[in-house]
Amino acid sequence: MTTNDTINTVNEINTKNVERMTSLGELNVRIFEKMSARQMDAMSLYMEHAMRMMKLATESKGYNEFFKGQVEATKELSERVLAEGKTSMQAVSDVRDDYRTWFEKNMADVSADLRKAVPAA
Repeated sequence: MTTNDTINTVNEINTKNVERMTSLGELNVRIFEKMSARQMDAMSLYMEHAMRMMKLATESKGYNEFFKGQVEATKELSERVLAEGKTSMQAVSDVRDDYRTWFEKNMADVSADLRKAVPAA
């Protein structure tokens, strides 16, 4: 292998590494957006619940009506939070799969590049 071949090989490997890191950065941005959306959905649930409780507190005719409304609102919130939790767990599982796919693909590419770059002994 000549010096030019070695330099070309190193340049090619470096270019591919930059592409790999760029794709990882893009993956991280997509995952951040997805997980941020999940957090916003969860926060929306709590804000809706707080608004419902404030409305209940101001419009209830008496303590019994207020207490009954609180119980119903809290039960509904608990069910929705449980559903959100399941959805979030699925999102985390998808994130794990996305990272695994990225890692496996790129490690296979790195191995192939190294096999090609290192002359057979």
